[in-house]
Amino acid sequence: MHVMVPITKAVIAVAGFGTRFLPQTKAMPKEMLPLVDKPIIQYVVEELVSVGVTDIVIVTSQNKRSIEDHFDRPTEDLIANLRAGGKSKEPLLKMVEDIANLANFIYVRQKGDIHGNGMPLINTEHLIGDEPFIYTWGDDFIRATPPRFKQMIDAYSKYNRPVLSLIPAENDTDYDKYGFAGGEEIEPGIIDVKQIIEKPGKENSPSSLATVSGFVLTPDIFEYMHKAKQALETGKELYSNDALKLMLADGKQIVACRINNCRYVDAGNKLDYIKAVIEFALEKEDLKGPLKDFIKNL
Repeated sequence: MHVMVPITKAVIAVAGFGTRFLPQTKAMPKEMLPLVDKPIIQYVVEELVSVGVTDIVIVTSQNKRSIEDHFDRPTEDLIANLRAGGKSKEPLLKMVEDIANLANFIYVRQKGDIHGNGMPLINTEHLIGDEPFIYTWGDDFIRATPPRFKQMIDAYSKYNRPVLSLIPAENDTDYDKYGFAGGEEIEPGIIDVKQIIEKPGKENSPSSLATVSGFVLTPDIFEYMHKAKQALETGKELYSNDALKLMLADGKQIVACRINNCRYVDAGNKLDYIKAVIEFALEKEDLKGPLKDFIKNL
């Protein structure tokens, strides 16, 4: 069992190509697609910061430079432009300056010719060290009350084990899109995981609970990521779940947390992205009335 230490580090994987949004993502990362006026990845970062994360490692690839620019200080030209706007632009100046101060950002280029979400973990091992951390993505998140990472960290604090996030499948096609976990419910909403199956199909799924949008991981994940990589067949993709399965096979305990009061936002899917933009716009006082009228009159 690992000594309990606070979780202050997170890894966000953003190295994917975003092919479902081409040609828009040819030059702009999918993680920078806006939900009205804020990029998707900023929602993820803000949630991490809200639960005490101070150091965020972002694993990038080519054409992801705009993510670094977004979390950097505003340019002198932008600062001068906003200052010239007088008092009305002061809130905007503070907003863009605050973005750079959200956390300590570290950027790592993904290395290796193996695809899948396991490689970003291996690429960050030297930065995470012997600490628990959060691993998540930059193009999806779970809206929840309290925040899903707060719910997951609470589970980690109680059980001192890796934690998966679970949401119920909404339709049959979900069983072919996500991994699913099964096991014994040891308290309401907390599962002692015995099985993790990638895209099992509804008939073969161990439960109706999908593992999506992130993990709380303990540092021994790196040992098992290397083992999973060594055992990988040529041409296959490497997933974090491959390492978690090896941990289960070794008798390690993993728990899963069913996220309460939640809605999953998968902005890597065109229809879900459009729905999310509308949902977020309807929450803005200056937009919701005119937008409702527009939708009604379509």
